[in-house]
Amino acid sequence: MTPVVYDAAVLVAADRNTRSVWVEHRVRLEGGIVPVVPSPVVVQVSRSPTQVQLRRLLRGCDVLSLTEQRAHSAGRLLGRAGSRDVVDAVVADTAAELRADVVTGDHADIRRLLDAADASGRIIDV
Repeated sequence: MTPVVYDAAVLVAADRNTRSVWVEHRVRLEGGIVPVVPSPVVVQVSRSPTQVQLRRLLRGCDVLSLTEQRAHSAGRLLGRAGSRDVVDAVVADTAAELRADVVTGDHADIRRLLDAADASGRIIDV
C-alpha cells in the first residue's frame, strides 16, 4: 500500500474528534500503513498539553524530524513552486521523498508543491 503523510488539517480534525478522520486513520493502521507526520506539522497545531486527541493520533504515527538535509530540500521546493508556506513545503517534500499520498485540507497549495517536486502522490482531502 502507498504510504501517507498527514498535514495540519488532519491533526486539527483529530483534535476536534472528527469521526471520519479517526475512522480513516484506523483503517490505515489496520492496513499496515503508519502515517508520517513531519515535525513542523506538530509545531503548527500543538498549543496545549491538554490536546489529548492530538497526542492520541500522534501515537499511531511516525513523527519525522526535520533534519538539515530535509530543511534544504523543502527550501528548494519552496523556490521551485514559488510558495511561502514552509510547513506545506515540508509536507510535500516528505511525500515526494517517500512516494506517499498526502492527506490535507489545503489541496491547491499541496498540489502545486507536489507538481514542483515531480511527485505523483495523490491528494486525499480531509
